[in-house]
Amino acid sequence: MKHMNSEVKEERTSNKKRIDLFLVPIVLIAAFLNLFKIWTDEYANAYYTAAVKSMLQSFHNFFYASFDPGGYVTIDKPPVVFWIQTISAKIFGFHGWSVILPQALAGIGSVLLLYVLVKRTFGVWAGRLAVFAMALTPIVPAVSRTNNIDSMLVFTLLVATWMLFRAVRTAKFGWVLAAFAMIGVAFNMKMLQAYMVLPAFYVFYVVATKITWKKKIAFLTTATALMLAVSVSWAVVVDSTSADKRPYMGSSQTNSVLELAFGYNGINRLTGNTSVTGSGHKQPAQTEQQTASSETKQTSNSSADSSQSSNQRKSSSSQKMQAPGGGNQNGMFNTGNPGPFRLFQKGLSDQISWLLPFVIFSIVGLFAGVKFKGPYTTKQKESLFWLAWLLPVAVFFSIAGFFHQYYLIMLAPPIAAFAGAGAVALWSMYKQHNGWKSWLLPGGILTTAALQVYIMSPYVSSIGVAPIAGVGALGVILALVLAVRKQRKNSLTNYLGAAAMVVLLAMPAYWAMTPIIYGGNSMLPSAGPDSSSGMGGPPSTATNSKQSGFNGMQPPGSSSGNSSSNNQMQPPSGSSNGGQMPGGSSNNGQMQPPSGSSNNSQMPNSSSSKSSSSKRKSGGMNAEVNQKLLNYLTKNNTGEKYLFATTDSTSAAPYIIKTGKPVMAMGGFSGSDPILTVSKLKAMIKKGEVKYFYLSGMGKGGQSDVITWIKDNSKEIPSSKWQSTSSSAQQGPSGNGTLYEITLK
Repeated sequence: MKHMNSEVKEERTSNKKRIDLFLVPIVLIAAFLNLFKIWTDEYANAYYTAAVKSMLQSFHNFFYASFDPGGYVTIDKPPVVFWIQTISAKIFGFHGWSVILPQALAGIGSVLLLYVLVKRTFGVWAGRLAVFAMALTPIVPAVSRTNNIDSMLVFTLLVATWMLFRAVRTAKFGWVLAAFAMIGVAFNMKMLQAYMVLPAFYVFYVVATKITWKKKIAFLTTATALMLAVSVSWAVVVDSTSADKRPYMGSSQTNSVLELAFGYNGINRLTGNTSVTGSGHKQPAQTEQQTASSETKQTSNSSADSSQSSNQRKSSSSQKMQAPGGGNQNGMFNTGNPGPFRLFQKGLSDQISWLLPFVIFSIVGLFAGVKFKGPYTTKQKESLFWLAWLLPVAVFFSIAGFFHQYYLIMLAPPIAAFAGAGAVALWSMYKQHNGWKSWLLPGGILTTAALQVYIMSPYVSSIGVAPIAGVGALGVILALVLAVRKQRKNSLTNYLGAAAMVVLLAMPAYWAMTPIIYGGNSMLPSAGPDSSSGMGGPPSTATNSKQSGFNGMQPPGSSSGNSSSNNQMQPPSGSSNGGQMPGGSSNNGQMQPPSGSSNNSQMPNSSSSKSSSSKRKSGGMNAEVNQKLLNYLTKNNTGEKYLFATTDSTSAAPYIIKTGKPVMAMGGFSGSDPILTVSKLKAMIKKGEVKYFYLSGMGKGGQSDVITWIKDNSKEIPSSKWQSTSSSAQQGPSGNGTLYEITLK
């Protein structure tokens, strides 16, 4: 106990010291990467931005995280992060940057927290290197520059980690409760993803605390119970509320938060079955949108079909490069194929894996000589914590059926911690000529440089040969020189070690800059020279959206389409080449019409593309509104609650953002939620709640009967009254869009 008290006093004394001047530029770099030009993203992820717009309008919408101002359906995530975004928008005004700001600040906060966590045990230089690696991990700023949840989630879990470390140092049970309660808060940000760190928390507390096993079990059991209570608190309130007094729980099939947590946002992420049709029949995630698209496609001429087939064959042929573990390297959403080497495949490796070989060598060095039965030093205990965070999360991403690239931010803290702590440890072993351990530093540098060359090689057409050859050559030279100079002790050796770290962080730094240089994608954030495309892979793999990892599946705020080889989006098969993809613009984070297409006609829910605009409407391909359609709907509204109804959130979000008026996404986010029935819709129409319906062929699953009934019982509005162009069959979000009117007495 005296030892613990002395540690607390030492911590207080350390906190009184002046600010680490080396930390300041690192924090400024993190701030630049996370904040610079976020004000150019007007809509961010339109699906979530629309929810913030709705949540600003009433406490009812705020509490339930309603997607639309009418309180029809919620978004597909719990509300805590969106509560924070809504508060930010309330303070600073409703803008794209104001909903992004909390995540950007969380990214900076994570850098500071990691410094505190690593520095205290492993030393100041370990802390500096760790946070430098964290700040320059490409996926960290890429996610933090959007209104997606993951940056805030990681920050919250690092706060929980700080509480746990303090609980062990002070032997105070209150801090244990606080740490696990914070994980419960994180659950209400992104559900089961927050529980990925639990193995680390349990292992560390058991190994690091010097109390009896009886107390350990009692304390952990109590803390876990509190965590579970906090986790399900919001879910219990929502699920206990009558369905007619709250919005439908978006992306669930039974209108239940708990089903959403353990199904769509839980086990289905591991299995890949993330889609359930209204009839309850599960479909693989990668085929859901393809099925819907095939059901709604219009007959196209044979030349268009032939061209598309040719493009697909070329794309398939261009992607036969095998991953280290075998198989095609793209996978759904360009996340590679499951296997032990998945994190080294294209699409994932350039987001998170730049320093993984060095981390592996660091783990070997940090645990060298450790006996299973102990005793363990503080460094070894905390190294065990970071290892217990790293391994389960890495295993999940290696085998999971469905996730997005930006989820990989969960790996950033342990990788950065090991990079910083390991660099100091390996350097010490190297300088002390500690037998075989002294070879770990040059070995780590050499293998890491080799991996970085492999990561960059598919991007040679974008970045050129020079940086690839430079990293490879310098990595080999520095590793060999350090190996040769092992027996010498002078300042040159120190400079060589510092130069090696600079070389290994140079290209991650460039990759981290790419969302600023090339523009980012707020729907599916990723880093790299093609970051604005949202494809998350090298240009050569983005020939077709199905081949580049999308497989026809529609992310929040996006719509299906085919990507050309220059990372531009083409209209679906059978569409007119004169039509522009919704929200299309130049390569500033927006989708563009295919090469050679005419810009003389627009999508029905898109306004003119303005490539010179200072704002990026990157929340979706149709993250703009058709002003003529909006004017028509507004003028002819006779008191209806909803401005119009549409099949899914893609069409609805831009109009909610623009007007703040209720727009009904009948099938929720993707159009497949079994929310509406024909009888319910009839009742709504009779009550005068809705009369206009914009249908674009997205109705599927539980919505097919509703769509059929609408078409059979409505009056089609002539396109000349609401379309921005003279074309009578312009493409909507996915198929030919048509406006209908229904009035029942």
